[in-house]
Amino acid sequence: MRKLLFCAFVLMCFTAQFTEAATPKDTLVMAFKIDDIISLDPAEIFEFSGAEYTANTYDRLINYDVDKVSDIYGGVAESWTTSDDGLTFVFKIRPGITFASGNTLSAEDVVFSLKRVILLNKSPAFILSQFGFTPENIDKTIVKVDDNTVKLVIDKAYAPTFLLYCLTSTVGSVVDMKEVMAHEKDGDMGYNWLKTAYAGSGPYKLKSWKPSETLILDSNTKYWGHKSELKRVIIRHITESSTQRLLLEKGDIDIARNLGPDDIKGVAGNADIKIRSRAKGAIWYLGLNQKNKYLRLPQVRQAFKYLIDYKGMEQTILNGKATVHQSFLPEGFLGASAETPFTLDVAKAKALLKEVGLEKGFTVTMDTRNNEPTTSMALAIQATLAQAGIKLEIIPGEGKQTLTKYRARTHDIYIGRWGPDYMDPHTNADTFARNPDNSDGAKANPLAWRNAWDIPEMTKKTDAALLEKDTGKRAQMYMELQREHQQVSPFVIMFQEIEIMASRANVKGFVLGPAYDSNFYQYTTK
Repeated sequence: MRKLLFCAFVLMCFTAQFTEAATPKDTLVMAFKIDDIISLDPAEIFEFSGAEYTANTYDRLINYDVDKVSDIYGGVAESWTTSDDGLTFVFKIRPGITFASGNTLSAEDVVFSLKRVILLNKSPAFILSQFGFTPENIDKTIVKVDDNTVKLVIDKAYAPTFLLYCLTSTVGSVVDMKEVMAHEKDGDMGYNWLKTAYAGSGPYKLKSWKPSETLILDSNTKYWGHKSELKRVIIRHITESSTQRLLLEKGDIDIARNLGPDDIKGVAGNADIKIRSRAKGAIWYLGLNQKNKYLRLPQVRQAFKYLIDYKGMEQTILNGKATVHQSFLPEGFLGASAETPFTLDVAKAKALLKEVGLEKGFTVTMDTRNNEPTTSMALAIQATLAQAGIKLEIIPGEGKQTLTKYRARTHDIYIGRWGPDYMDPHTNADTFARNPDNSDGAKANPLAWRNAWDIPEMTKKTDAALLEKDTGKRAQMYMELQREHQQVSPFVIMFQEIEIMASRANVKGFVLGPAYDSNFYQYTTK
């Protein structure tokens, strides 16, 4: 009898363990890799997860339609005018916006936010400084006209809509000046506080953030626009695809953002789970540091491009999550090239290495974020490089660790992905094909700079494309720039990302946009 009772007890516990849970009806629980978040300050955020956080917690000056990116519309700025010479923009600030703190948003907050980006000069500052804004001139070029009007004066008449697209990025986020300056210390404009705090007016507000663990957002009841349908969003940092899948199947989470190909196939027949996908502007690439004595050789750079099994990785490791793409502009952008001149060709790579006396190979390291699919991609690249005698040592680390090293130009090779900061083609041309100052102390730190690639002539071509008013001519200029870049650059551009999201069937309204800063939670229902 005791044995029967014990067995019944064990069966009851086993059944309870595998009974599907249910998340709260008013809460969205999401598994998502968020270890790349370094800061919560919009003036510093420059990573995928951080950009998505900002998109849901801050209002930006300008927005664009996620399904038709050529349609730009007002955010904090409800309207704007441009002078005939293309140098002066006047923005009318939308009335009735209140920060989560209760403070009223005005032109003063807009001016403060934009000036703060320039003065702090963190990674994304170049998005604004490229218009000629400097600490010395911002009092004259970023001006409050009255409580509802802001004037910006830029240095050149750039291509139409260029400034507007830049203001759709994280640096166009408006922060609460009173709240931020209440926490200022030693003239830091509240920077050390806002790295882990919140001062916005978006549909959600920050409740808590534990780096590489959780990010929790609460509905902002003071939001002026479409109020969030759910009261809370809980984002859990879970790196393993199999763990995300298990939690999703059990109902412990509502959305899994990082399922691998095998787990996506595994849940495909489950009626309680639905799969959505959206092509992203993000591209996967290798950055070869030109400070390395081997990688700076043109033949070695070219050899690397013939030592990648593009099709093999697309069909296995990245199955459904990316497509082969070998130019710096993602498909969907003005002037993007779909040409793919490189395939795995070990014989050609060996011949190139022999030209510079490296037929026996050499050893290099690659900083690699320790998640999937990055690790599997790194191992695949390690194997194909070995076929040409190149020994690749993989250095794993969390996203913030590998990024910090990359930004300091102390890597050999960096494997990563890059997403557009705004929807104009200059966003990627500016970072992959432009480097106005290659010195270690340069103010602008684009990807070309991070890889110590000194390119004065290509920089001039990139600048010329930005100033071209004729859209057709401009597209052709970018096409030619990409072809040259493919052949000479220290970038091995491999894939364009497709984001795949798995959710419980009752989850609706989550907006997947073309970039991570256009993924929106506020319309989500359960």
